[in-house]
Amino acid sequence: MNKYLQIIEESFVGYGNYLWTEVSQPQWNSYFWWLIGLSMLVWGLELAFPWRKGQRAFRRDFWLDAFYMFFNFFLFSLVGYNAISNVAVEAFNDFLALFGIENLVALEIGSWPPWSQFLLLFLLADFIQWNVHRLLHAVPWLWEFHKVHHSVKEMGFAAHLRYHWAETIVYRTIQYLPLAMIGYSIQDFFFVHLLALTIGHLNHANLNLDYGPLRYILNNPKMHIWHHAKDMPAEHAYGVNFGISLSIWDYIFRTAYIPKTGRDITLGYEDDEKMPDGFWGQVVRPFKAIFSRQ
Repeated sequence: MNKYLQIIEESFVGYGNYLWTEVSQPQWNSYFWWLIGLSMLVWGLELAFPWRKGQRAFRRDFWLDAFYMFFNFFLFSLVGYNAISNVAVEAFNDFLALFGIENLVALEIGSWPPWSQFLLLFLLADFIQWNVHRLLHAVPWLWEFHKVHHSVKEMGFAAHLRYHWAETIVYRTIQYLPLAMIGYSIQDFFFVHLLALTIGHLNHANLNLDYGPLRYILNNPKMHIWHHAKDMPAEHAYGVNFGISLSIWDYIFRTAYIPKTGRDITLGYEDDEKMPDGFWGQVVRPFKAIFSRQ
């Protein structure tokens, strides 16, 4: 037990120091400043080339979504997620040790060419996320959390990271085992994460983009806006266009849906007016909805 308590203490101190260093001592691999830079770049593109001409620069819920960005990217780990996840990983490794298993690495890719390591990690991580995203729509109690993201009524880059913190736990828990079975460097995953961040920002941006022929591979704003459409045909009751960075999974598994231009469609979901306007209300709302069913 003392070991786990020490991990918790070190996690809080370590992550606090890491976050302070990220902000105060910018480096080429500082997530904080990459988030700022990419956000400003995509926002600038929205202002220069808006798809919906009448949408304000500071659209509805702009500042709420901006807070979500920093909370989900940094503050959630600071308030406890980093410590809890480190304890969970250590406990899982201790469990494996009971069976003489020292690690889960089944495929060591460290000796592969850098481009192939990056490609494998990107494809695997995105395919896992695509499947998790489908679960968030198909499983009723998970959908209650995902409603926070779908309560966005005007699309903009910051809506990308507007989601309930419980989604982080779901995504990373399901991702842990497959990615733990591949031996890769943290630098490889840094670039994977940055690419996913950039594509995610663009997918939610007020931009008239579909990348031409590459739209069948890469997710894009003209495709992703239909994922947020309020009115959907019955055959797509659980949603469409689940791609995170890639659209190819939706075309392969026939969940792609772009019937017409989605520039001016109504966004949201049935009864979305019940979602509170503020951060804390949205954090609590899914738990109330889940427990009220029981």
